[in-house]
Amino acid sequence: MSLETVTTIAGLRERLKPARQAGKSVGLVPTMGYLHRGHATLVDHARADTDVVVTSIFVNPLQFGPNEDFARYPRDLDADCRLLAAHGADIVFAPSVEEMYPRPIATHIEVESLSARLEGERRPGHFRGVATVVGKLFNIVQPNRAYFGEKDYQQLQVIRRMVADLSFPLEIVGVPTVRDKDGVALSSRNVYLSPVERAAAPVLSRSLAAAAEAIDGGAVDPLDIEAVIRRALAAEPMAEPDLVAVTAADTLEPVDPKVPPPAIALMIAVRIGRTRLIDQRVVAVP
Repeated sequence: MSLETVTTIAGLRERLKPARQAGKSVGLVPTMGYLHRGHATLVDHARADTDVVVTSIFVNPLQFGPNEDFARYPRDLDADCRLLAAHGADIVFAPSVEEMYPRPIATHIEVESLSARLEGERRPGHFRGVATVVGKLFNIVQPNRAYFGEKDYQQLQVIRRMVADLSFPLEIVGVPTVRDKDGVALSSRNVYLSPVERAAAPVLSRSLAAAAEAIDGGAVDPLDIEAVIRRALAAEPMAEPDLVAVTAADTLEPVDPKVPPPAIALMIAVRIGRTRLIDQRVVAVP
């Protein structure tokens, strides 16, 4: 089956109607496009699990702040479609902003407890924009399963909580972060990096590996673990930490060293040049 491109909500619903009537399962991979091997891995998981794979490509203005990179966010729909076809996706849903938001949107979804801190504190309104567009996509596509990368770990937890709280009838599947050979997490924003900046980027994964080693060795005090990460980042002059977080993996609450959680989530955001990169690692507490 060849890849179909659908640009309207009504067109997508019509296209999916026969599959639903036949009892086929639908998998959704929501993306903002400029796809890479990480996105391809999400599609591969959806292809293995479901009968019909829909990938959405929509650069969502609601999740960008006024000084962020909405206008210059990389876009290449033709290349995206070639990658999706190669990985067996059935439908690409590529609506315009006008199709998704025909008038200024007055209804938002906000996962209050999880969205206000960490990344949400630095990017006010970001997770409200994410939750709103993802909720809208869930209503449009009505998938049985939806696939998200663990690299955006707080986003994944926000979406899981939204689905639980609002009783969306679908399963959220988290897929491990895909990395280059040098450990750098794949990201559409990596294209912004100059060669010198790209050479500095592995410091993010090295810092997380150092913290994971400390946890494996018995460290549970979040201040000690954070210090390990910051020391590793300080070894790279081009790296400017914006967020270093050590939380309980399931709740994103602060870690209590007296009663450590089963697993710790390490989340960082680091500026290298003008580019803000994020990475994460979840480490089981021994």
